[in-house]
Amino acid sequence: MPQPVQIGPRGREILTAIVETFIETGEPVGSRILARESREGLSAATIRNVMADLTDAGFLEQPHTSAGRIPTAEAYRYYVEQISGKAHLSQEEEGKIQNFFHGVSDVQEFMERTSHVLSLMSSGVGVAIASGGINNTLDHVYFSRLAEQKILAVVVTKSGVVRDRVLRLERDVPQGDLDLAARYINDNFRGWLMEKIRAEIGRRIEQERSEYDRLMKSVEMLYRQGALASDEAAQSIYVEGTSNLVENEQDRARLRELLKTLEEKQRVAELLSAYVDAKQEAVRVVIGLEEAVPEMRNFVLIGAPARSGNEVVGSLAVLGPTRIDYEHSITAVSYIARLFDRILNESDESK
Repeated sequence: MPQPVQIGPRGREILTAIVETFIETGEPVGSRILARESREGLSAATIRNVMADLTDAGFLEQPHTSAGRIPTAEAYRYYVEQISGKAHLSQEEEGKIQNFFHGVSDVQEFMERTSHVLSLMSSGVGVAIASGGINNTLDHVYFSRLAEQKILAVVVTKSGVVRDRVLRLERDVPQGDLDLAARYINDNFRGWLMEKIRAEIGRRIEQERSEYDRLMKSVEMLYRQGALASDEAAQSIYVEGTSNLVENEQDRARLRELLKTLEEKQRVAELLSAYVDAKQEAVRVVIGLEEAVPEMRNFVLIGAPARSGNEVVGSLAVLGPTRIDYEHSITAVSYIARLFDRILNESDESK
């Protein structure tokens, strides 16, 4: 596999010009076109020699003998390395993106708008996935005694979802004890994920039983009867911009397969899960997705996790052909991922 460091300044300039020209036109790039645009005033013959070297190194290919060259997947990877950390959105573009998200305070609405904005910015397919986790973050609980051994448990999450269920207990619990149990849970676990709360309560029941015997017995009974159980929220998957593929994909049979894949949203979620790591800090660019989805052989994924504080609550990405607008796509994904954290945190603080 060729290494980017093997390309000198002249080769780098020519390869970058070929990639950017091909992204713009979709046509094989010839030496004469590059000679006209060359900042160094290089002749077509000199450029042809460099192109031959780049072809031998695996960065270019020639679809027909009489045609110019087109970039390979390796050329796109090299190009992405060159622009990473250097490309930025203009203030005007950042302002437009912020306007799209004006007034948003809910994760689901943010993700829905994200898929739309990414499809516009990239002319590709915008994808945003909200995991169930954010909906399971506790705001507060309330318990109300309805009758003997019968209570109403109300769980309110940070995103405003209210879940209530009627529980039948093994013994009767007075309202005062229910209020103490609710206060204990709210004081200790507000802002926690429900799954973590249940695990921690299970641990504390054993550890603190002797110290808070009556309180912990009430908490234990409520916990065992499912007061803090949550309906496991399915992922919300938003996909927008598939019509952009219709304009760019000439192979109609392949287009049908691509559209079929994108309609199966669970497959899209699995694709992002395969390539977007929750631990990653920067945007990840994957060129060639055939390992996960054979139909996406010449496709690229540009993705990042979506965080609220330190908690990963979803992911966002652009999917498109290899001749996608990398600069705008990478910077848009990066900016919206940061905006997500900021907007959601501001929303929590204002509640």
